[in-house]
Amino acid sequence: MKILLTNDDGYFSKGITELDAMLSELGDVTVVAPENNHSGASSSLTLKNPLRIRKYKDNGFYVNGTPADCVFMALTRIIKSPPDILVSGINHGANLGDDVLYSGTVGAAMGARFHSFPSLAVSITNLKPDHFSTAVGVMRDIIENRLDDLPNRSSILNINVPDIPFEDLQGYALTRLGRRELPEHDKNNTDAYGNEIHWVGPPPNPILGQEGTDFDAISKNKVSITPLDTDFTDFKSMEEFKDWLK
Repeated sequence: MKILLTNDDGYFSKGITELDAMLSELGDVTVVAPENNHSGASSSLTLKNPLRIRKYKDNGFYVNGTPADCVFMALTRIIKSPPDILVSGINHGANLGDDVLYSGTVGAAMGARFHSFPSLAVSITNLKPDHFSTAVGVMRDIIENRLDDLPNRSSILNINVPDIPFEDLQGYALTRLGRRELPEHDKNNTDAYGNEIHWVGPPPNPILGQEGTDFDAISKNKVSITPLDTDFTDFKSMEEFKDWLK
């Protein structure tokens, strides 16, 4: 099995290092990851600066660009034939609900949307995880035991794993994306020179009581798996808009 591995936290992060070690037991892994942390980069590409590919180990490369840049460089410049699977992660922190719109982890998985192999974006629900081994174990199970039975070989799956011991997991849940509350206004901050500055984040709290969502699954100590589609068309509103344009 040929595996393309990337992330948004950078090639040096613990999440991708531990995932690389496990995936190397299952197949031939090529790592192509950002030189630096690009959390929140979504599917953005670097268009006004040159990209540079650097090799840091036999099967590993880093790129001075975004996660989506890394996937583009991997598929067009680095690997000679398409992989059997793309894995993005393990992200340090959850990518739930609205997070997928901003996530570089998910954005990297979206970079393979035109290809006929599955893309798995995996995150663990803590910025400073205690149980990376749980997410590694989940990914081993999915790839070893479930990958061949995927109903759609071009699937993009957003996988979120609770940061708890593996034996405490309550199984898997097929979920839809939940919603977060509206963000609060940031507090007034100043830099060392007294100038006003602003920070985006942390993400707002989830809207509770959303049964069947990714937030709901995580609250029940289940692994959340959400199939994603890159077609943003609002098909439910199409008929209404036909009348609006008359």
